[in-house]
Amino acid sequence: MKEIVVPDQELTENEEKTRDLILTLPLFDAFKTDELEILARHMSFAEILRGEHLFVEGDKGDFMCFVVRGLLDVLKTATMGDYRVIARLGKGNTIGEMSIIDQSPRSATVIARHPSVVIILTKREFDILTEYYPAVGVTLLKKIMRLLSLNMRLTTSKLADKLPD
Repeated sequence: MKEIVVPDQELTENEEKTRDLILTLPLFDAFKTDELEILARHMSFAEILRGEHLFVEGDKGDFMCFVVRGLLDVLKTATMGDYRVIARLGKGNTIGEMSIIDQSPRSATVIARHPSVVIILTKREFDILTEYYPAVGVTLLKKIMRLLSLNMRLTTSKLADKLPD
């Protein structure tokens, strides 16, 4: 499919703020100025207060987040029904990537440990990016897949350390 050119239209105030936040993350360093504007038009940002839920285990997953500022706790329900912190995520981390790929329910709960700012990419906007801006969509997808791969390697290493000899 042929890539659609972005119109020479000014970014809205929210899109500008989103672009500025995107620029603070090394993950987006490889994108050109016009590609960053495309991303800003298809993403948004959210401020999350301390103790506020970003999402809850079991909820429908239809967006992922890039952490710009703050600290998030990732909690998983244990067999006894209590929650265990399985990860802490700060600037540069992502959360919810699986939801834009497989649309399964959330596998964990995420709560802001400190006031935080995230950039949100919905499944719908991700699909628009990959359809109408394939070069941008594929580059973003490769970066997301690399993060998933790194997270899987880290999880596998942690699991191996816990297994009995």
